[in-house]
Amino acid sequence: MKDTLKKVAEEVGACRRCGLSKTRTKAVPGEGPAHARIMLIGQAPGKEEDTAGRPFVGKAGRFLDQLLRKSGLDRERLFITSSVKCYPPRNRKPHAKELKRCRPFLDRQLDIIKPRIIVLMGDTAFHSFFPKENLKKYRGKWMVKDQRLFLPTYHPAAGMRFPNLKKEMQQDFRKLAIYAKKK
Repeated sequence: MKDTLKKVAEEVGACRRCGLSKTRTKAVPGEGPAHARIMLIGQAPGKEEDTAGRPFVGKAGRFLDQLLRKSGLDRERLFITSSVKCYPPRNRKPHAKELKRCRPFLDRQLDIIKPRIIVLMGDTAFHSFFPKENLKKYRGKWMVKDQRLFLPTYHPAAGMRFPNLKKEMQQDFRKLAIYAKKK
């Protein structure tokens, strides 16, 4: 199993499917165990992630780590990735074409890991799976699609900036931890 995830990571690193490959420093395929019960999916790597080649290591990552710790979740037991695997210049939202070209990597990761719970962090990740829905309407609510269980929440970068969203995210991660302990 691990070798298969490693192969996906190598393919992500060699990918030239879109223009993001021309401006990235390092691709960020994601990290975590191949048997992770929980997968967290964000929007795209930021500048610090682009430099490190690892997901959620910047300010938003430190906030995510706080959410995980306060909820009793161990980052080392989760698989963390993004909807696109390369840093969009100036930290812009990924374009639809970039999302589409990168989606096969995410789908393969999902097929390999088979997580019990998928946490969609932010609009971009949420709309990747639920394109016609509104994140605010479903934030913090369990959703099922294609026999997969999803928990939509805000992106950690938004939670850092807005105190009301931070509180909602804390609730969401507590809910995630409670459910994960039951299963």
